[in-house]
Amino acid sequence: MRLALFDLDNTLLAGDSDHAWGQYLIKHGLVDPLEHGKANDAFYADYQNGSLDIHAYVRFTLNPVMTKTLPELSKMHQEFMAEFVDPIMLPKAVELVEKHKSAGDLTVIITATNTFITRPIADRFGVDLLLGTDLVVSNDQFTGAISGTPCFQGGKVERLKLWLADDTESAIDKTALRIEEGIFYTDSINDLPLLEQVADPIVVDGDDRLQREATKRAWRQMSLRN
Repeated sequence: MRLALFDLDNTLLAGDSDHAWGQYLIKHGLVDPLEHGKANDAFYADYQNGSLDIHAYVRFTLNPVMTKTLPELSKMHQEFMAEFVDPIMLPKAVELVEKHKSAGDLTVIITATNTFITRPIADRFGVDLLLGTDLVVSNDQFTGAISGTPCFQGGKVERLKLWLADDTESAIDKTALRIEEGIFYTDSINDLPLLEQVADPIVVDGDDRLQREATKRAWRQMSLRN
């Protein structure tokens, strides 16, 4: 068994779930469409160029729904999945995850997007583990703050190492798992720190900067969209 690691947005999905959540809020009249749409696009551009302030983005993402309870948000998420996530699910991505599960690998979605948005998506893919940016909850509501280390850029490496070192996790046998023996699929230059750690770095529908890096380092490149 080895680690089979997958980025989520624009890797397993043909789009970005975090950005799509902003589109969902606009569609349902929960935010000002022009103001929120402009800011949402600006944060997404920051992510693409590697300059995202993830704490500011999480506050922006959650601010319109921080008065909602977790059960209320769960109902909203079901609607979000049907309207915005299902249309960007990639059949080849589902097949790729299943291939690794059949091979006995431990399948992990490791994503910068917060776990409120990504948990139901990870369940849909049927992976063994989700590592995402965790959120602070108080009185059954999100506060807008991040809990612990954001699962972003070098934080992905840190979060994965912390999980592997956590001996209180009894559901999964970690004794044979090594980051340096793993495989990681991603589209984003933000994931360069983790790509450099694994045995098999694979660029999936990569952004321009990551494609150039992959060519320079002779990393494998592939597409799940055609």
